[in-house]
Parts: sequence; structure tokens; C-alpha cells
Amino acid sequence: MAFKKVTIVILPDGVNSVKQLKIPKIFFGLAFVFILSALSFIGWACNDYCRIKSQIPLNAQLLEENQQQKAQLASLANKIDKINTKMVELKNFDNKLKIMVNLEPGDDSTPFLGIGGSDPSLMNAEYSIEKAHQKLVRLMHQSLDNLDTEIAVQTQEKTELYSFLDSRKSMFACTPSIWPAKGWVSSKFGYRVSPFTNEKEFHNGMDIAAKSGSPIIAPADGIVTGIEKSYGYGNLLTVNHGYGLKTRYAHLSKVLVKKGQAVKRGDIIANMGNTGRSTGPHLHYEVFLEGVPVDPGRYILN
Repeated sequence: MAFKKVTIVILPDGVNSVKQLKIPKIFFGLAFVFILSALSFIGWACNDYCRIKSQIPLNAQLLEENQQQKAQLASLANKIDKINTKMVELKNFDNKLKIMVNLEPGDDSTPFLGIGGSDPSLMNAEYSIEKAHQKLVRLMHQSLDNLDTEIAVQTQEKTELYSFLDSRKSMFACTPSIWPAKGWVSSKFGYRVSPFTNEKEFHNGMDIAAKSGSPIIAPADGIVTGIEKSYGYGNLLTVNHGYGLKTRYAHLSKVLVKKGQAVKRGDIIANMGNTGRSTGPHLHYEVFLEGVPVDPGRYILN
């Protein structure tokens, strides 16, 4: 079936012959449809462009809010981490109290669950708020459950420890539990290289260095049982605290108590000095349990 055609007559200038161009009518229909489609597409594209452009400020605001929410989640995670750290410190302090009164320390086999809130990857713009939220919320729930369990355990242990200490107030008052002097630890309990012979030796006390004449206080209640002078220790003071505990203080410049005198925790009993075999002003502090020297740091509560 032949399509109807439209004849277009072309009349060129000059003597050239007349030209005729026959175009099927359907071509005009197709051309109209094409132009209409093109205009519709251009209209849609312009409208979509205007819509996207109008949303740019809103998208920027949402992006900023996204970053702020991720920062808030990370901050909350950090706070939970700090609570975990404080709980660990409290547990260590509790164990030290138990060791001082010869109780078994708590079980440290279950560590606290840290949640790493300071992870910089959470602030990555490509890391969606949904992913950050899911990750941190999951870990925070786990950490809070862990804390809830630990608090219950610690509450029970503190109740038992309180009952134990309450029944042994006298023993606790006689347990050396504070620093005998202010200063810095220049030598700890244990093996060291001797400052006099340069050979390895066992140091059965703790050296606390400070200015000569600095006060030395009793770390617990007790009775002064010895005041003497020796070549190595210089002016030496001994306090018996009972319950098998005894403390000694060496290199003193002056002793401020008398033999047989009762002292209370916090009483000034002597002044720091440099007497005896010493390289400078300091206190040599010893703790004995049943006649055996033990680490004084074990008994000091920070």
C-alpha cells in the first residue's frame, strides 16, 4: 500500500529546471511526534534540574545533621568507655583492699567490653548514619549489659567486704595503708643495682626522696618499739602495729617519738634525713609481716 505523498516544488533562480521533492505524509507525522517528544523531554529535564537544585540546601543540612549525629554517637560511646575504665579502677582498688586484709581478690577473667567510640572511620562521610548507629548501638548495649552485671557483682562484693572490715576495725586501723612521707620513690622494693657497690642486691624496702627535715607520719596505729642508730640505717625507728605487722624508718634526721609511745595513723613521728649509709636525703621505709620483709607498695592506697 503506497503512502500518500506531499510534493514540494523547488524553483531555483536562473534557467534551471523546476525540481520536485515528494515526501510521504507519514514523515510529517513522525517529525511532529519526535519534536513533541523532544520538547517534552527538555521540559522534564528542566523541571528535574530545578527540583534537584532546590533540594541542594536541604541535602547540605541533612549531611551536616548526619555528621553531628555520628559525632554525638561517638561521644556517647567514649563516655561509656570512660565508665568502663572507672569500673576497672574501682575493681583494682577493691582487690587491693582485699589483699591488705588477706582476702582472696575478685575474678579478673571477664574483662570489660570497650566499644571504641573514638574510631575515626565512624566520621567518614561515606559511612552512613544507619551503619554508624547500628554498630555503636549494638556495642553500647553489650557494654551496658556488661556494666550492669559487673555492678551487681561489685555491690555484692562491697557488702561482704564492708561486713568483713566492720568486724575487724582494729586490724584495719593497724594496717599501714598511707604514704609515710611526701616525695618521689627513688628506689622500689626488690632487686636493684647497689649505688655503693654497683652490684645486684635485694632492696627490702622503699626509698622516698624529699627535702631533709620533711615530716614522716605513721601509716597506721601502733607502738614505738625501737629507736636506735646504726652504720647502715643511721637513725632508725621501729613501730609495731600488731597482727604480725611492723614498720621501720631509716636515715632519719630526728626522731620525734619515744620508745613505748602509742601512735595513731597520721601522727608525725620523725623528720627525713641523710644519716647512715645514704647518698642523699630520703626515707628508707620497710614493712614486715610475721618477720618477713614485704613490698610496702602493696599496703599503700593511692
